[in-house]
Amino acid sequence: MAASLSTPPLKGGLDIPAFTLNDSKDSLGLDMKVTVQPPTLEAKQDSYTLNTNLLSLFLDEEEHVTVHAALAQLKRNGIRPFTDPRLVEMMDNLSIDPCGLTIPSEIGVKKLVSKKEFVKAAEPCTEFLNQALGSNLVVPEFQDFCAEIKNLYHELADFKGGKNADYIPQLSRANPDMWGISVCTIDGQRFSIGDNGIPFCIQSCSKALTYAINVSDLGPDAVHRHLGKEPSGIGFNQIALDKNGLPHNPMINPGAISCCSVIKPKATLADRFDYIIAQYKRIAGGEFVGFSNATFLSEKSVADRNFAIAYFLHEHNVFPKGTNIKETLDLYFQLCSVEATADSAAVIAATLANGGECPLTREGCLSPDAVRNTLSLMYSCGMYDYSGEWSFEVGVPAKSGVAGSIFMVIPGLMGICVWSPPLDALGNSYRGVEFAKRLAQKFAFHQFDIIQGNQSKIDPRRNQRSESREIRIINLISAANNHDMVLLHKYYEMGIDFNLSDYDNRTPLHLAVAANHYDVIRFLVEKAKVQVNPVDRMQTTPLDEAMLAQAANVDNAETIAYLRKKGAKTCEELLLAASVQY
Repeated sequence: MAASLSTPPLKGGLDIPAFTLNDSKDSLGLDMKVTVQPPTLEAKQDSYTLNTNLLSLFLDEEEHVTVHAALAQLKRNGIRPFTDPRLVEMMDNLSIDPCGLTIPSEIGVKKLVSKKEFVKAAEPCTEFLNQALGSNLVVPEFQDFCAEIKNLYHELADFKGGKNADYIPQLSRANPDMWGISVCTIDGQRFSIGDNGIPFCIQSCSKALTYAINVSDLGPDAVHRHLGKEPSGIGFNQIALDKNGLPHNPMINPGAISCCSVIKPKATLADRFDYIIAQYKRIAGGEFVGFSNATFLSEKSVADRNFAIAYFLHEHNVFPKGTNIKETLDLYFQLCSVEATADSAAVIAATLANGGECPLTREGCLSPDAVRNTLSLMYSCGMYDYSGEWSFEVGVPAKSGVAGSIFMVIPGLMGICVWSPPLDALGNSYRGVEFAKRLAQKFAFHQFDIIQGNQSKIDPRRNQRSESREIRIINLISAANNHDMVLLHKYYEMGIDFNLSDYDNRTPLHLAVAANHYDVIRFLVEKAKVQVNPVDRMQTTPLDEAMLAQAANVDNAETIAYLRKKGAKTCEELLLAASVQY
């Protein structure tokens, strides 16, 4: 990307530099040429809540917002503007262009709108838009992260081995060449490659979700009256109980069947199934969750072992009183036959990574207890007889299914789904396990990497390279203006210079004083040690800013007194002091 300088005249006779960002094509395939203009005072008033410094990146020469450029920036940061539920209202608000200016019909939104109109359209998602456009999401260098995932995908494209599950006819017929990866972060950044939109049955991955829903609904004590919490050390379909006379855990067949017995036991089978499917869809943020009736019938036709397990559990009084064994097994087979795609499954995993709140809808779907317990059991029991080695080598909670999927959860960061039908000897996706191993070698995802402090691994939570000066200034000033103490502390810990200024030579202190954020002002002066008398292009110091605000009836006497105490002066006072000294 090249930057060319120009100096367009602004109101008031001041010439303030602007620069043009030139990039041949954006991620939507459209030509990008955006002139970055310094915002006028009117623009600041129009978009008090939306970061106008960010908005200035998408202005054309006539100060219209170039919408497709803003959407391209969202896509680069991992946000899917046309499907993300958080942006639905904004996209709807932008659907009518009174000027008749449109971009290609396949994009479906107008090309140019006024700043005021864009700010109004963005009101339902202002906070999120400030984060997403400013790259203040959990993976700040998302394109670099995606490039690494792409490389792993292509490295394993010819990694052949294993065979499809053959005890269920529908699974044995799946195309063994299917190979897809999908990622969803806790901020809803998305990346997919390969066969990510093809439905597959989630099979045993349903066990983790059903357990989580039960704990959310009933609490852990009620659920664990009917199943244990220990790795079994035996096959997933063995007929055995733990020392307390309960199924070992919910990640193997006996525990999962027991889990099904406590789901809305007084409701009809149809209503119980509908309820669980509705919960799955909430956890997936409304993305694809389906059902394969053919697989369900297939499961039932080869279910002798599971029938034996169920009657064994019934004999040992594991089920609640009055449990209908046939209906419980039918529900178990139905949930194994639920379909997802790698895309929707990644959102499910990300909801678990996000403490039970769906990243896309911000809806709380699972209780904190449910998420903690589920991730603990996925970590110790989620990968069949490979669970111990998985915890050792990969080190993240995961659940696999015999259709070839693996749901991986990196707590506080992201969910990942990989899908490749051929299985290894232990029933896990042959290619999926290899992907996870290589992922753990490259990224600091293992639960104990943080203790080891392994600097050879990539931590995508951190900026691996320096921000551009322009973006850093935008983010700093935005944080000061919007009272974003989290970002300010982050920059402080990184050793960033808080005296950086924008096009008008306005510093974070100018903006904090103008917004009368007293605690931000104290942080900047006392912690970040900023200069208290910077002068902007309008010959205004932070104290001048405070005096102007007071004249406009802002109650900021405390701010003025504090600035005076710290040696702040008006521009006139600074000039007078300089002339006396001279």
